[in-house]
Amino acid sequence: MYEREQRSLAAVLGHLTRIVFLGVAVVGLGSTATKAVEEARLRQAHTDHDNWLTYGHGYANQRYSGLEQITTDNASRLAPKWIYQTGVLGTFPTNPLVADGTMYLTTPYNHAVALDAATGMERWRYTHEMSVDTLCCGTHNRGLALGYGRLYMITADARLIALDAHTGTPVWDIPVVDPTTGNPADLTALKELKATDAAKPENTAALAALTRFAGNMAPVVYDGKVFVGVSGTGYSGVLGEAEANDPSLLGRPGPRRGLRAFLSAYDATTGQLVWRWYSSASEGWEGDFVGQTAFGDVLERDLAAERANADQYRDAWKTGGGSIYSSPSIDPELGLIYFGTGNASPGYADYKRPGDNLYTASLVALDIQTGALRWYHQLVPHDIWGYDVASPPVLFDFPANGKTIRAVAEASKSGWLYIFDRETGKPLRRSEAFVPQNDLLFRRPTSEGMLIAPGAAGGANWPPTSYSPKTGWLYVSGTHNPTRYQLKPGEEGKPDSIVISFDKTVERWGTLSAIAPQDGQIKWQVKTDLPLVSGSLATAGGLLFYGESNGQFVARNAQDGAALWRFNAGAGVNAPPVTYAVDGKQFVTVAAGGHKLFGFPLGNAVIAFGLPD
Repeated sequence: MYEREQRSLAAVLGHLTRIVFLGVAVVGLGSTATKAVEEARLRQAHTDHDNWLTYGHGYANQRYSGLEQITTDNASRLAPKWIYQTGVLGTFPTNPLVADGTMYLTTPYNHAVALDAATGMERWRYTHEMSVDTLCCGTHNRGLALGYGRLYMITADARLIALDAHTGTPVWDIPVVDPTTGNPADLTALKELKATDAAKPENTAALAALTRFAGNMAPVVYDGKVFVGVSGTGYSGVLGEAEANDPSLLGRPGPRRGLRAFLSAYDATTGQLVWRWYSSASEGWEGDFVGQTAFGDVLERDLAAERANADQYRDAWKTGGGSIYSSPSIDPELGLIYFGTGNASPGYADYKRPGDNLYTASLVALDIQTGALRWYHQLVPHDIWGYDVASPPVLFDFPANGKTIRAVAEASKSGWLYIFDRETGKPLRRSEAFVPQNDLLFRRPTSEGMLIAPGAAGGANWPPTSYSPKTGWLYVSGTHNPTRYQLKPGEEGKPDSIVISFDKTVERWGTLSAIAPQDGQIKWQVKTDLPLVSGSLATAGGLLFYGESNGQFVARNAQDGAALWRFNAGAGVNAPPVTYAVDGKQFVTVAAGGHKLFGFPLGNAVIAFGLPD
């Protein structure tokens, strides 16, 4: 029932060191020829199991591979095949891509690397030079998008970059900016610029005058466009500094005001902005002033005071937050793109944003051609608890009452997995809670303070959920991390503000849950000794791979959760694993680099595992 073999990174570094140094030595030798990754291949990425062409192995973000060389019977024999060390320490949630024997990945500070996927030898390296001295929102990056001979990356210093996939040479580099006026005419002017125009003297000053927006998600390429969202819009402090100093407080007033987040579609060839959709509604931002969620959870809100403040703060949507943290999902048949939005801003002074704050803390579906809103579901209206919708949505079909339901699943920070009809947005159900929830959930903080579970860093955060068509279950990474919420005296003459703190003496841990979409029941669950922030991978070999924050990389039986193998990677495995095949040999690869913000052990290794030759 438990692991049959345990190995450690230290035990294998000796005989693999030569491979690492050889990998560094071949910088600049170029890559082998690869087949073009064009539209047809991208649309079938979920069936191309030898490769891993998109963030979630296909537009549905299921993270399921049909490879079955590694199985429940032989997983105990897995061993490291190569280790690549990036030389860059920092939060390391990268999701590698693999195309025809070449692996592409990002590091902290937005460097990008191409490796031989069979040996780990470096083929090229793009070294990113930051354009600013202070980063608003951390140094981490979740990965690249691949298509049309290029790689696309949004950076911590607010740039969207296209690299030549064969050489790593920048093709274009355009700042991610917005007028922030809400005037459609101002955005129209921005749409007229191609990426190659950005560096022209006549445009440099105009672009510099606009507000810059950082990002750390892996973009998605589809139909000649690059789709990418921005993050950091709900922060009131500088997360780059907070990440380095291990903060215990969040939500207090800081040097940054809130911003208005958005998802953008860019032309993949020219870098020209095609459309932009904003997370905070310029009309109807207040919503209906609801007193509970769609599932009946009572929200402790002073609705009378909010209505009384509505006129004074009518323009609150202009700084409304709603960051977009994770890669969208796409249904080509329905023509919809799905993603989650973050909490509203300012979080610490919610009296400044009366109403429901549409469309923050929501699951959103847009028309992929125009960016027009097709439907949304706000999981937490007027969020004051930091319950971002941060995990990538998962698209899948399942049978119910003699029909096939086309569904979208979203794991939430409040501790439930939600299931919706992905065409209409109709709520179908939500699961059993996959982490503890106390009676203070959705309660308004007091001056004495209260400890709420799951809390602002609990439930399901950014780590991606996986889905296995073999079991029909979704696999959710969860965290139990109770958070203290307290009212503090506000600005002079203003209401009290909300301060969020993380008490390091409070026990925190993680869960990995197998959840059935038909009834929302948890079929099995295991507990990890630290918060689980890696994401998972399901395979046709009956396996589920995931990483733990203490450095363990684990394979379990997807059917019953039995532990079959684990490996000590030497640093927190806080990134999602991928699998692929080269010359008929299956590899499973994951980054082991830890997480600065949560204090998990740091490293800089990418490790590939396989069966003995």
